[in-house]
Amino acid sequence: MNVSISKLTSLIPTKLLMLVVFVGTAIVSQAQTYEAENEGWLVNMEEAYVLSQETGKPILANFTGSDWCGWCKRLTASVFVKDDFKTWAEENVILLELDYPRRKQLPPEIRQQNASLQKAFKVTGYPTIWVFGLDKDDSGQWQIDAYGKTGYAKTTKDFTSAVDRMIASRNSGE
Repeated sequence: MNVSISKLTSLIPTKLLMLVVFVGTAIVSQAQTYEAENEGWLVNMEEAYVLSQETGKPILANFTGSDWCGWCKRLTASVFVKDDFKTWAEENVILLELDYPRRKQLPPEIRQQNASLQKAFKVTGYPTIWVFGLDKDDSGQWQIDAYGKTGYAKTTKDFTSAVDRMIASRNSGE
């Protein structure tokens, strides 16, 4: 009897360790694999900043409630998933999704980033789309150059035309 109890107690720490490793790996994996709802969109402001600096393109940030906001879902279906939007975006902007879901969990660092940006841009409703340039000062603080904001549009043409006007206005110095 002592032998089987000894075997059992020697297995518990190994199984417990395997469980801890599995759960820890799952948490780290979730943070590393979190992706935007729409293909081609980034979720990390730092990545968007780097690409914006490399390409000279402004950032188009979609403040969305992907799993609960009806107008957000309509905007995605009528604009963001369309091939003509994807082509336009590739040529003109860096896409950043800032999600505020109710049913799914975001990694803590993404949740904190999104909350800070929601406050900085004073977003109170969804969908809200901001177009902006981004820089960092000597202390590492973000410097936002807001071009303008928009919301729901019925068509890709309506949406991209509004954003094109924002970009043209900024580029002409208005």
